[in-house]
Amino acid sequence: MTDGGQAAVAARVPGAGALGLVAPPVGSVVPGPLLADPGWTAERVAELGQRYRSDDRRVLATVWWYSLSSVLVTPPLAGLATGVPLSPRLPDLSLTLLAGGTPVAAVSGAPWGDVAAELRETLEAVIGAVAEAGAVRPAPLWAIATDSIANRLLALGRALGDVGAVTALAGPLAAAVGAPLPAPRYVDVGPRAVRFTQRASCCLLYRLPHEPTCTSCPRRTPFERQVLLEDTAERIG
Repeated sequence: MTDGGQAAVAARVPGAGALGLVAPPVGSVVPGPLLADPGWTAERVAELGQRYRSDDRRVLATVWWYSLSSVLVTPPLAGLATGVPLSPRLPDLSLTLLAGGTPVAAVSGAPWGDVAAELRETLEAVIGAVAEAGAVRPAPLWAIATDSIANRLLALGRALGDVGAVTALAGPLAAAVGAPLPAPRYVDVGPRAVRFTQRASCCLLYRLPHEPTCTSCPRRTPFERQVLLEDTAERIG
């Protein structure tokens, strides 16, 4: 599979490797269609369980989707942000997993035709596999997808130096994808109006041994979340 223009996109985005737009020289490359296989997904969930010493399939599948979705949506979102179409279709994608099974990069090998329709098709297929493998309701997984889209566009906006313009792509894209994908939301914090994703989902990572609650977790009280975000905004700003 060629990179379908992704190398050109990566060249335009500072820190493209850290954003998962450049496949690292290590790890295993997985063809996109495998991500929609419930059996393969169940193996990844079990592998994650060994790492975290947990047998809670629902939590493990949710954590897996949280890490996978962020990487999976990056090529088409980077394409939107830079004006170079990159397909989100599973047959056009390859994913790199590190030795421990962590998704770190996704490469698209073709341009998109209809980015919203193709992204919906991909999300439906992979969410279906994760839901089956983890006995998870699909709705929370769609909410995680929304937050991954919002977070990735925010990271791309920061990298490109235009947070406002890039995050403005989130709402129209989600609306075009359609329900059950919730609308992405952002909140500006502090005197410098540092932008963060206003989460619609919980990754459930805190349910695993020795793992913390995320700074922006929707399970925190609004006051606690605001204080933590203000502290983060001060450090970022």
